[in-house]
Amino acid sequence: MKGLILALVFALVEGQKQDLEPVFHMGKTYLYSYESMIMHGLPKRSLAMAGVRLASKVEISRVSHSDHLLQIRSPKLEEQNGFWPIDSFIPSSRLSETIDACLSQPFKFEYTEGRVGSIFAPEDCPILCTNLVRGILNMLQITIKKSQNVYELQEAGIEGICQTRYVIQDDSKNKRATISKSKDLTDCQDKAVKDLGMEYIRPCPTCPLKAKNIKGTVTFTYKMKYDDSGASLMSAMSDQVYQISPFNEPNGVAVMEARQELSLVGVKTPPISAPTSPLQKQGSLRYHFSGELLQMPIPLIRIKNPDLQLTETLRQLVQNNEKGATKEASAKFLQMVQLFRATTLDQIESLWLQFVKELPYRPWLLSAISAAGATDTFRFLKQKIHDEKLNIWEAAAILPFAFHFVTINKKTLEIATTFLTCPQIQKVQMHRIIVYLGYGSMVNKYCAQALLCPNELLQPLHDLATEATSKGDAKDMSLALKAMGNAGEPASIKRILKFLPTFSSAAASLPNRIHADAVLALRKIARKDPAKVREITLQVFMDSTLAPNVRMVACVVLFETKPALPTVAALASSLLTEPSLQVASFAYSHMKALAEGKIPQLYKLSTACNIAIKLLGPRLDRLSYRYSKVIQVSDYSSQYQAGAIWRVYLMNSPSTMFPSDIITKVRGYYANTATDIIEVAFRSQSLSKLMRKQNIPFAEYDTYKTLKELGKSLLGWKELPPEDPLISAYVKVLGQEIAFVDIDKDAIEQMMMSLTGSSDWQPVVKKVVEEVQRGISGRWTVPVLVAEMRHIVPTIAGLPLELGLCAATVAQAAADVDVKVSPPVADNFRPSQLWETNMDIHGDIRPKAYFHMIAMMGINTQYFQNGFEFHAEFSANTTMKFDARINMKEKNLKIETPPCHQEVELAAVRSEIYAISRNMEEVDSEKKSQIVPRGEIPSISDQLLQSTEGSSKPSSWKQSSIPNVISKGYQQGSEEVHHNSARRFYTHTFCKKFESLGCSTCLSLKSQNSAFLRNTYLHKLFGEFEAKLILKPVHADADIDKIQLEVQAGSKAASKIIEVSSSGSKEEGETSPYQDIRAKLKKILGIDNVFMAANKTRRRTKRINREQPGNHHRKDDVRQSGEKHASKSSSGSSASSKACSSSSSSSSQEDQSGDRHCSGDSEYSNQQANPPVYQLLFKPTDEQDTGGEILNISISSSSSSASDENVSRAISQPKFLGDSKPPILAAVLRAIHRNKQQTGLQLVLYTDTQPKRWRIQMFGSSITGPSRWKICADASVINYRKVSGSLKWGKDCQDYQIATQIATGQFAVYPAMQMKLEWLKVPSIIRTTARWVYSFLPGAAYVLGFSQRRQLGSSHQATLVMALTSPRTCDVVLKMPELTIYDTAISLPLPVPSHPGTPIATLPSSDWKVFSQATLLILESLKGHCTVFQNKITTFNGVKFNYSMPANCYHVLLQDCSPELKFLVMVKRLEESADLTAVNVRIASHEIDMYVSNGRIQLKINGVQAPRDLPYTSNSAASMLIGSEKKGLTLKAPDYGIDKLYYDGHRLEVQVAFWMAGKTCGICGKYDAETEREYQTPSGYLAKDAVSFGHSWIISEDPCAGACKLQRKLVKSEKPVSFEKTAAKCFSVEPVLRCVKGCSATQTVPVSVGFHCVPADSALSLDGQPRLDQKSEDAVSSVPAHTACSCQQQCPA
Repeated sequence: MKGLILALVFALVEGQKQDLEPVFHMGKTYLYSYESMIMHGLPKRSLAMAGVRLASKVEISRVSHSDHLLQIRSPKLEEQNGFWPIDSFIPSSRLSETIDACLSQPFKFEYTEGRVGSIFAPEDCPILCTNLVRGILNMLQITIKKSQNVYELQEAGIEGICQTRYVIQDDSKNKRATISKSKDLTDCQDKAVKDLGMEYIRPCPTCPLKAKNIKGTVTFTYKMKYDDSGASLMSAMSDQVYQISPFNEPNGVAVMEARQELSLVGVKTPPISAPTSPLQKQGSLRYHFSGELLQMPIPLIRIKNPDLQLTETLRQLVQNNEKGATKEASAKFLQMVQLFRATTLDQIESLWLQFVKELPYRPWLLSAISAAGATDTFRFLKQKIHDEKLNIWEAAAILPFAFHFVTINKKTLEIATTFLTCPQIQKVQMHRIIVYLGYGSMVNKYCAQALLCPNELLQPLHDLATEATSKGDAKDMSLALKAMGNAGEPASIKRILKFLPTFSSAAASLPNRIHADAVLALRKIARKDPAKVREITLQVFMDSTLAPNVRMVACVVLFETKPALPTVAALASSLLTEPSLQVASFAYSHMKALAEGKIPQLYKLSTACNIAIKLLGPRLDRLSYRYSKVIQVSDYSSQYQAGAIWRVYLMNSPSTMFPSDIITKVRGYYANTATDIIEVAFRSQSLSKLMRKQNIPFAEYDTYKTLKELGKSLLGWKELPPEDPLISAYVKVLGQEIAFVDIDKDAIEQMMMSLTGSSDWQPVVKKVVEEVQRGISGRWTVPVLVAEMRHIVPTIAGLPLELGLCAATVAQAAADVDVKVSPPVADNFRPSQLWETNMDIHGDIRPKAYFHMIAMMGINTQYFQNGFEFHAEFSANTTMKFDARINMKEKNLKIETPPCHQEVELAAVRSEIYAISRNMEEVDSEKKSQIVPRGEIPSISDQLLQSTEGSSKPSSWKQSSIPNVISKGYQQGSEEVHHNSARRFYTHTFCKKFESLGCSTCLSLKSQNSAFLRNTYLHKLFGEFEAKLILKPVHADADIDKIQLEVQAGSKAASKIIEVSSSGSKEEGETSPYQDIRAKLKKILGIDNVFMAANKTRRRTKRINREQPGNHHRKDDVRQSGEKHASKSSSGSSASSKACSSSSSSSSQEDQSGDRHCSGDSEYSNQQANPPVYQLLFKPTDEQDTGGEILNISISSSSSSASDENVSRAISQPKFLGDSKPPILAAVLRAIHRNKQQTGLQLVLYTDTQPKRWRIQMFGSSITGPSRWKICADASVINYRKVSGSLKWGKDCQDYQIATQIATGQFAVYPAMQMKLEWLKVPSIIRTTARWVYSFLPGAAYVLGFSQRRQLGSSHQATLVMALTSPRTCDVVLKMPELTIYDTAISLPLPVPSHPGTPIATLPSSDWKVFSQATLLILESLKGHCTVFQNKITTFNGVKFNYSMPANCYHVLLQDCSPELKFLVMVKRLEESADLTAVNVRIASHEIDMYVSNGRIQLKINGVQAPRDLPYTSNSAASMLIGSEKKGLTLKAPDYGIDKLYYDGHRLEVQVAFWMAGKTCGICGKYDAETEREYQTPSGYLAKDAVSFGHSWIISEDPCAGACKLQRKLVKSEKPVSFEKTAAKCFSVEPVLRCVKGCSATQTVPVSVGFHCVPADSALSLDGQPRLDQKSEDAVSSVPAHTACSCQQQCPA
């Protein structure tokens, strides 16, 4: 039994796993060799690389149960830069010494059961050295599970807490074990990472991990040897790989690979001696970020003495800038920013005192201080503003950047609060706005980092909101809301809700713009608490009492919370009963835009919107431009995981014809992040007041008083609240509002007063002229740090891997402009005097712009840098020296400028990337290698050859869709592109010489990259690129003295050309009669040669047409296409045209597209009865014959040939306008040589205007020499129905020709317009450009929703037909040589007045002047039109209804309901006839009566019969005109808002100005496009039917003095009613028409009325109740309304 038990014990011991955690025994020192290496490069080893290697000896001793000591000895750091293995590692002895000094003391760490605890380091040890120790100790971190050999867990390490997988292989026989572990660095619970400058880039938490563009992994392999005393670590190896794909390309990745190796060398007895200096706790194994944050991603600088280095750098910077070395100046500017981050406040103050009075230094100094973002620099700016050392514009320029770049911590937030209370900030509203908005952004950044946002940070913003509310200060309310919106904290929600009437009744009196600002303030809060914001905005959207623009803004914010399907469906269902069409249209178009989105982060929202809009009918989709819309353009590349959205929110107001609120924003998406790049908004209010005549005393007129009294009789009527003109705008960058402005009338007057001391505009003009006359002289420099973004992660070696980017821009301008005006400005200056002045301007303007960006991938510390460095720069530089003379009286302009004397670089784009190695000890000896080796061109890979062969196959659809006329050389060109793409080097220069002007322009392109390895964007970026636009001088026989441009208009234009041609002989041109001048002009311009050549061409063309009628197009097409079926169809086309609409030449093309052609079957017969739109024939207006509607597709058909011949004949009429008309304009561009010889170009313009014909001709030619090169342009308008034009150039204008024609006509039964373009012969560059554009057309048409069809057309012609199928829709057909693009029922943004279905030929020619009256017709359609004819009424909003007016009772047809109360139009039906009406108009102090008496129209003005001699004009401040037209009278008072009133006894038409939109009331409506709310009574109640609506606008009269015996009264329902199961009595909510007391009804009409019901025993009665519209509406019933009365009452005398 004992033996059995002993055997079981031994078996149990053998089965238990040995402890594999490394054990370091006390009293021993373990000696290890350590080596770590980091390499940066692309996967292909043939490119340059950069790396660093650290080798050392490591000693580890155990001093207590858990405490261990680690000593690093003999560290050697080596750098590699170049092509491996040719360029090997090079030791850096001085840097090794620096590292050895900081590692000389031993480090202590806690180590228990394979886990590293706290780390202790010497006090003065830099963080970099401590992190190197962490890299070594990270290899000792092992977590062993004794019961498992394969397992996963979250393990702490230098990179944070990440998912780790272990695999243990135990060799128990040899007592050896191998432990492998791997980590996925994209799956970390708590990752060590530092992001700087990316606070506004929002990550997507729900996006998949595969969307990440930075992926990393690390593996460890441990070799263990164990015995009874424990396990010993024999060796450890680790390998870490980071793949960075900036463009999210699978093959376009840059790689960082880090390796470590720790090998046991031996064990010695004496332990490590205890440290001599005290050790401080430095945290755990997790990487610490500290020192590397100071070093920007720019070339390394060693900071020894910051103030002296700053002084030297600033001086060098200004010197480089003055010499024009902008690149060096930009680099020095970035160095200054770096140095300022290491300076103290006293050092900054000393530097300021040194340079404060030197103007060239101030902008550089202030910009660098604001961009540094350190605590001391921020405090320095605060002090200078407080001490008023900066002017207003300097402070306004640096404050936004100071608040944006400042490092956010408690100290800087405390300084920011002092900005808010600074008196100097409070005095300037612009500064105050910038500071409050900037403070809100700082709070947002701080709270994004902190777990809990302190309430005291938000308190200044909340206090501002409270103070503004108590004072009623709308501007401060808006500022407080915008600042809280920038902060974006949920703690501000309660404050924001106080500004919304939905949640606070006190907010109802606030302006609508404050309500909108309050809703917009919730946008950023929605990112932290989307559910709460979604609930708030949904309630605001459903609140119909709010202004439409407030509800639309709520809709915007609601969708930014990404609501789920139930919420979106609820919103969509509410639109079915939405009373405001503005809101419904906006919400519908927003959902439709979202439904069509392609962004993966919005897929769920897009799906929800796609389902929700199916609940709505197409009614909302057909609303016109008057209704609010959302426009969205978006695109997303799944391959590169990048995209963008551009949205425009157009919010119309009922009181405006055009959008009153416009918000446009651009949002970018990259990988799994999103960023609001920029947002701009404009808001306008009552701008129509600024467009009208001002200072009209409306309140002093009798009409104003009459309407005030009338309002008392119209129950519940209220005038609209007053609105002052206002323009406001704001700008958001990266989601943060940085500035906004409110411009109202007071602000404009205040600005004018500050400039001129007067609010009148004439002194302002005079002041401007005087300032211009003084000239402009100055130098301006604006350097700006545009961006600084950094992403830092640790490597296993303890060094940081950084992806950094910083960019700076420098804008400069130097100007010296001298202006002389004669005669000088007098004291009694009038702006009209400017038309009689001479102005001499001497200008020297030198603008310059430079942009420099540095990006880095690699190790970036304050000790050394190693990795890739990318530089990109853009520069633009120009010099404009000129002398200009403007003679307004003589209509002459002359500009002179010096010629090109030297080569000038106008613009350039450069980029280069290097493998760099720098260290602090050897700053001046940096190592830099080009990425691509300069060697032999490698052979093209098989894959590239295959792609080249495939791309040149003619079967490609894109290839075959190119017209044959321009397809020659296309395959060759594509092969050249592929061949060039395979090369490492590419260089090309394109130049265009202008020898007559002595200059040439060149575009130079140079490229060298690694795309020959892999064709990715990253490989294209890895290399060098340069593009330059250069202006060079051209050496001529005689040097050019100056270049002159002279323009002469008017009667002296001909003399100017003759003067130039005769080299200054003025007398000959001025004294000769007109016939001689005309002859000289024709000789100078070579007109006879031009028209002689044109006549020869026309005769030759006619002869060819007679010899080969109708077949010249066909032969050309057959020759170019080369297809067999074309030649087959060359015979019998004329005969076949009767039986079939398409020739056999296109039949095979029809077969390819799948459409049936001429086969005679029943299916084709049906198609012919209702042909598709692309087969319809366009008939010009002047074409009398009526043919079939099917377009003969045959190119050789007689109709096509005739049409082409008509075009050619119309555009090449051999008539020179100069034979009968003098030129109206002459322009000469010439170079004047030192020997007085002139070269250049001259241009002459002729016009001929006739009642039904208008023509313009332009001729250009060389000034001197026998050159016959000319350019001729001719355009004519024929009968307002056809416009034709041509452009010819070359020898006598015959080498090249482009012609066009625009004609009106008929397309099927619809009015249409056709635009035709012909090109007989064009230069190769135009053909190349056309081929490039043509290749994009099919794809663009597909994206835009157009249909496509491949069919042959004329090889040299393109035709576009637009047919107006309704005032709001049109059909479009675009025919090109081999492609037809078409679409039907395209919505138009503006209604076009037309008469669809009316043949064009029947329209009178004077009424269809499309080209002269189209704009006027559209503008007229925008104005409101109201019509009363018999019993039919059409309102301003287009609502039509029947209404029979009670006789002798005036109705308010139209009234100005704005506070100005400018006019009143009343109408009544005369008793003697049901068709006759009488009109009473009140305007100003005039009362106009128009009525019919004895069959004639009568007119009374202020009760007096008007004279017969019309027109009649008032003498008031605003004009009024009464005249006669057709059979009636017209009244025009545009200053009052009535454009036209027409009355003929039977018909009454009123047209108001578009600026009266939303300001009218009466039977004609409010003119606000809200057709669903048209029947509004004076109290605002919505009537149930048209009769109730009409009755509500009847004006009650004294029954004894007036003829109207009707009045409106509340009525009680006569029917027994049971309400809520009890007997009740009901009273009408709105009054009903009743006869006055003493009269009985003789006619009644039923009307629907709402009733309010109360219990039968209620005390409520009709006595003393004028209205009950505030009561609830409990029932709807029909009651009789009186319309005619019989009265027996005798009125007292």
